[in-house]
Formats: sequence, structure tokens, C-alpha cells
Amino acid sequence: MGYIGEEQIRQYQDEGYFIAEGVVPPETLESLRGECGRFIRTKDEELKAKGVEQEGLTRKGNRYFISNKHKEWQSKVLRKFLFSDLMADVCRATIGKNAYLFHEQFVVKGADQGMKFSWHQDSGYVGFPHTPYVTIWTTLDDVTVSNGTVYILPYSKAGTRELVKHSQDPELRDKIGYTGDEEGIPVEIPAGSLAVFSSLVFHRSGANTTPNMRRIYLPQYSPEPILNPRGEPHAFVDPFLVDGVIQPAGSPE
Repeated sequence: MGYIGEEQIRQYQDEGYFIAEGVVPPETLESLRGECGRFIRTKDEELKAKGVEQEGLTRKGNRYFISNKHKEWQSKVLRKFLFSDLMADVCRATIGKNAYLFHEQFVVKGADQGMKFSWHQDSGYVGFPHTPYVTIWTTLDDVTVSNGTVYILPYSKAGTRELVKHSQDPELRDKIGYTGDEEGIPVEIPAGSLAVFSSLVFHRSGANTTPNMRRIYLPQYSPEPILNPRGEPHAFVDPFLVDGVIQPAGSPE
């Protein structure tokens, strides 16, 4: 595994997360930033056409959750990153030799006003029992406490590595799964880095109080297809790794 070391693998197994700094190539980072800007402009146009300021978790100018665009606009940039050797190494180190692309999204906090996000497990948003998956929080900007970075609550601090019942904030629509006293570990890392965590790890993020956007790209992979109770795919079930080998379907072309 060229990108991920044994210590990081052990930390994922023991605490549910690890950090990999500066592993995204500069040219890839710039391409992802360009795609992020393109999709934000498109989302703003969509909201304006609908005459609304909020749609789902997205609030215009404040925070954006722009999901599953790798098959739209013929985005070779996203496909190349999602099915890259880097993502393959992360998947092998976390969920094993078999991996399916489950979900991907840009998560952006607007300048000066990007809102905080509540303690939750990513699995808390699925809504039915499933095999845990991995989230790869990819920084398109340097992330700090000031611009609303993610806080991780390791298994040992959360006191569980199981899915817990989540409630929903009636105004912000956030899912909330932890209300304890732990503050979590703030992730402060440069652009082009990864915070990798299990879908069962609690995490939150603070507000962006800086004059610049805070941009994240967030792929998620599962070790098997995640199907709803009707047997239908909950999101994507794109095969990525089979017995550790990147599949032809994962070609960016």
C-alpha cells in the first residue's frame, strides 16, 4: 500500500479513523476545486429558478451538499479521482479487498457564515441496517477550527462502535446522534489531505468564520452493495475493487 501505513491501518481498526496528509497530487487538487466551483454555480442557478434559499441540507451561500455528480456532465475529473490508486489504497486499508462506490459529494461552508453541523454517524443518514462503509473526507482547502473543520470522536471516547438512533433538528434538518460532553479531536490539515473514518464514527463540524469558503470532497465506499429493505440500491453500487484489483468499470473514460 503506497499511500497508507500500518500505523494508520491499526488506528482505523482501533479508533475508526486516520489522517493522511498531502497525498492528493497538486494537479488533481486543482481539478477538483474547478469542478466544485462549477457545481456550486449550477446549484445557485437551480435554487434561483425554484425561488428558494434552501433545498435539503443545502442553504444558498451558506452551506452546500452537492451529491453524486461523477456521472453527470461527463465529469472525468471526478471519475479519475474516485477510481484512482489513492482511493484503492484507502479502501484496501479500511474495508478490505472488495469495494463499491456508494456515494460522493462536495461539502462546502460559505465564507463568514458557513454553519456548523451536528454530531452524527454517517450511517445514521441511511435509515436501515447495513454493513458499515468508509468516508474519505478530502480537503480542497487548508482546514482549521476557524473555517469549520471536522471534529472526530474516536470509538474509545464515544463508548461505542455501533450505530445509534439519531434524532433530527427540525430547523437545520441535521441528524443528531451524540449529545455527550466530549468535544472531539479537531482535524487541522492542509489542502490535498484525507481524514478517513468509518461510517460508525461520530463527527461534527464548526462554523466557518473566515472570509473564504471551506471546500471538501467526500467519496464513500462500501464493502458490499448497500440495498434498502426492498432490495434496491440505496445509492450507487459501482464496483471498484474485486479481490483488491481495480475494475475496468472504474475507468475514468
